[in-house]
Amino acid sequence: MVELKALSAATGCRILAKAEYLNPGGSPKDRVARALIEDALARNPGVRRVYEGTSGSTGISLARVAAAAGLEAVIFMPSDQAVEKAQLLATLGARVQRVPPVAIVDPGHYVRRAQTAAENDPDGVFADQFETPVNWKAHYTTTGPEIWRQTSGKVDAVVMAAGTGGTLAGVTTYLKEVSDEHVQAYLVDPQGSALYYAVTKGVCYSPTQDEGRRKRNQVDTIAEGIGLYRRTANFDQALDAGIAGAFKCSDQEALDMSRFLLHREGLFLGSSSAVNCVGAAKLAARLGPGHTIVTLLCDDGSRHLTKLWNEDFLTAQGLVACISPDCYASVYGEAGLEEGEVDQADTKYRLCVYAELDAEAKARRAARLA
Repeated sequence: MVELKALSAATGCRILAKAEYLNPGGSPKDRVARALIEDALARNPGVRRVYEGTSGSTGISLARVAAAAGLEAVIFMPSDQAVEKAQLLATLGARVQRVPPVAIVDPGHYVRRAQTAAENDPDGVFADQFETPVNWKAHYTTTGPEIWRQTSGKVDAVVMAAGTGGTLAGVTTYLKEVSDEHVQAYLVDPQGSALYYAVTKGVCYSPTQDEGRRKRNQVDTIAEGIGLYRRTANFDQALDAGIAGAFKCSDQEALDMSRFLLHREGLFLGSSSAVNCVGAAKLAARLGPGHTIVTLLCDDGSRHLTKLWNEDFLTAQGLVACISPDCYASVYGEAGLEEGEVDQADTKYRLCVYAELDAEAKARRAARLA
């Protein structure tokens, strides 16, 4: 766990980040993968293959753990995910099938394809990361206790995005139990995801899913591995444990935060990590100075070279890799935020974070845009 000193100075809160991207598989999914493989072997000792539908990180962790257990990992993933993830999976020995991104009700959805393939393989088992309680319990027994121990119990709130919802559920359940409800948990949700409304309104809905407004398939964001347009059993566990509130994070905010973290913290991170840190800054603005907030750094930037760290791709998506206040002001409000939904925390967030950027970085970026 590390303190994000620049972000802490900008917000007035102590922001701590658990560096999960330093796990052997490069994400917190290592914890889940081990638990899923152990569960698969317990259910079917003769299993030879494990199947999963994943945007990449779970598959990468499963491939490594499966290899150690003498199993083959068969991974179905959406074709719009960064190609370097599929290449890494193949290098790790997984059998990879990239399929068109479609809604979960479609039999061609990557999760349903994995489930069907497992059901048709007498030597295979479906890991089922989205629905199995094995997922959130892996974080209840490891990630949650580690956060409590590493902060010596001095933590006021945690905030993170959700994909399956397992990390949020396991960490929230444990920390609320051990702190006698003192620790509050919050969700930060990328644009296009419906989970923000699941927390704040009790319904899964995103305005970007309206007919004529969707730009990309599935969740309408450049972020990978987080955000969802349906509730899973793992996310329901998080809701049952008690989520105190939620924040939105636009693609532009995530992009800007990724550059802030690189230039001010020296951290080269991926989209999930950037979204989580946007959530931490917004939560700090909402709670006020003096609080201790924990989030997770879930992914390294090397898995996002063709998207988050590729300026041609960003330009094609209408995004600007610029970290100056003037540039940010020109795009804010056009990045998935609905009218009337920019709360006080959003305003404080952009003022404190962007005021911290140094003049040299602003000038360098402005010169490139000229």
